Amino acid sequence: MSKVLVVYCSMTGNTKAAAEAVAEGVRSAGAKVVVKDGVDAQPGDLLAADAVALGSYDAFSYMGGGLKDFLDRAFYPTQNQVTDKPYAAFVTHGGGGRAIGSIESIAGSFKLKKAAEPVLVKGLPAGQAVTDLKALGSKLAAAAK
Repeated sequence: MSKVLVVYCSMTGNTKAAAEAVAEGVRSAGAKVVVKDGVDAQPGDLLAADAVALGSYDAFSYMGGGLKDFLDRAFYPTQNQVTDKPYAAFVTHGGGGRAIGSIESIAGSFKLKKAAEPVLVKGLPAGQAVTDLKALGSKLAAAAK
């Protein structure tokens, strides 16, 4: 059974809710999922996963500090060990959503392989946004196999 890591950072709970929707999509596709806040995730979590979802709120058009902290700590310990590992990204925002660029840029530095187009959610995920986040999780689980 493939394993997907969902790493996120959340200030208001919107991104945590988005991460939970992504995780539900992963589970519905038959994969195992581990969900961790960025400050709690470790480089070994990334190495142990077959795919990774990266999620953040939009912080002045950049990813939030919790996700950046994880990526900073994970880069050198995982370098050249995660090349072509599937990833997907999601961002919650209040009207911008440009933080997705910073996530995708750093995913490129890790040499991760984009498995799905990112999902941008304004505010708390509801309705179509939840459907889109679950679909993102399903696509990522399929890419992890």
